[in-house]
Amino acid sequence: QSFQGSQGRAYLFNSVVNVGCGPAEERVLLTGLHAVADIYCENCKTTLGWKYEHAFESSQKYKEGKYIIELAHMIKDNGWD
Repeated sequence: QSFQGSQGRAYLFNSVVNVGCGPAEERVLLTGLHAVADIYCENCKTTLGWKYEHAFESSQKYKEGKYIIELAHMIKDNGWD
């Protein structure tokens, strides 16, 4: 499924590694009001996307506890597609 980040296409992940999490705040996204926390690379501190802490609409509850990482911040390495 395709997701939209602030800088274009993004992907939803169940878990991430080497990522830090900022404080949660309420934001109105394309799919409604959510409580989200920005996530960043532990190494270089670049903001990568966000973590869904809480979804206020029942149809969006599946996103809670999951992470959005924007395609613009992904680097292809070791031959994965």
